[in-house]
Amino acid sequence: MRILLTAALLAGSASAATYGPQLEGFAYPHPVQRYSFASQGVDLQMAYMDVAPAGAANGKTAVLLHGKNFCGATWEQTITELSKAGYRVVAPDQVGFCASSKPAHYQYSFQQLAANTAGLLKNIGVQQAIFIGHSTGGMLATRYALMYPEAVSRLVLVNPIGLEDWKALGVPAPSVDQWYARELKLSADSVRAYERATYYGGTWKPEYEKWVDMLAGLNNGPGKQLVAWNSALIYDMIFTQPVVYELPLLKVPTTLLIGDADTTAIGKDVAPPEVKARIGRYDVLGKETVKKIPQARLVEFKGMGHAPQMEDPVVFHRTLLQELQRN
Repeated sequence: MRILLTAALLAGSASAATYGPQLEGFAYPHPVQRYSFASQGVDLQMAYMDVAPAGAANGKTAVLLHGKNFCGATWEQTITELSKAGYRVVAPDQVGFCASSKPAHYQYSFQQLAANTAGLLKNIGVQQAIFIGHSTGGMLATRYALMYPEAVSRLVLVNPIGLEDWKALGVPAPSVDQWYARELKLSADSVRAYERATYYGGTWKPEYEKWVDMLAGLNNGPGKQLVAWNSALIYDMIFTQPVVYELPLLKVPTTLLIGDADTTAIGKDVAPPEVKARIGRYDVLGKETVKKIPQARLVEFKGMGHAPQMEDPVVFHRTLLQELQRN
């Protein structure tokens, strides 16, 4: 059975689709709208989904911020559950990612992405919201809450990265050119292998293949070089702008939802063995982080990896909705 499964996966990767530089050709779960604005002297667009409550509206808006290897589309199940529970749900793709613009030159910072997101929300009439950030989106959600605390009613961080300073801990700092060369080599097989090991604790389900196809198809489509260049700049932003030092400054109620088997750490593959052994330990990081954030709660998903919302959506969304109902 394992041999047959491997063969099927390899066959799927060999015939993987390719998508345009703004993910043209990939189907999103809800209609995609575009927010046009100017930033750093360039005209840009942010793609986003704005989903109305499917049931009785509760008057609240949830903003979902995706991770580095994710898109607004990967929040598909979370959008469904929040909408059913009465929330308006806004799920943007950040500049440089997925269906949004990928400028040839852009100084990426979490401050800039937060400002872009604030502009989008103002444009669609959202004054205050619950912010739910996963992975790199957790770093962005934290920065947003630090910059605009009055606009954030609650912060939910799902396996956020940036909870440790990898460079300070001894991970060699790659140059943007090194990140770029690495991103040009990305393939469906490399994505699948990494996600299986890091996101899903060594397991694999057929429904994960859709997201491999999305990422590999974007990175190997006609905009390959531009996509890889933006990805390299974004990796540099992530590596050089950890949020760990500012967590005590958060002023909003915060919940950490942590898959404790997660081992994500940017640059871990090039770190010395003694450094590699002590970074990316979410069974430790979750407990350390909750002590740093005022008004914080920690909920751990035992044995789950980097993406608990996809690994066990039933348990994750039940927990998420319970947390959002807390005073």
